[in-house]
Amino acid sequence: MMRCLTLLFSFMAAGLATGNAHAAIVDGTLPDGSYRCEVYLLGAFVSLGDMKIKGRVYSGPTYGPVMQGYNYEMDNNGEISWLGPVGGFTSGGNGISLTQVTADGPTDASFDIVMRQPDGAFSAATCTIREP
Repeated sequence: MMRCLTLLFSFMAAGLATGNAHAAIVDGTLPDGSYRCEVYLLGAFVSLGDMKIKGRVYSGPTYGPVMQGYNYEMDNNGEISWLGPVGGFTSGGNGISLTQVTADGPTDASFDIVMRQPDGAFSAATCTIREP
């Protein structure tokens, strides 16, 4: 009985020690910063511009100056819902099928955007935080 309790407390302590591993997802926010968005196309990475994220507000992606900001929401599983336009991902008949956080550390944060094109095909892009 004592071994079972010791084992149980060990697992609980391990769970508490790693509890902050996904703090950003639990908070419902991504780390603030500029995210470079790229797609892999014909053997090369093609830049789709940068997204700026601060708190629960994003803008872009854009190649130029910062655009108008819009809110976003993130669930506990790291799925993001954009509450406004997302550059070319939501123009010309394109639409976003899914955005999933793939890393949420302050120096390695990233997310994947899966876009549905007007012809029904899908393409995916990865957005990764830039070093300050």
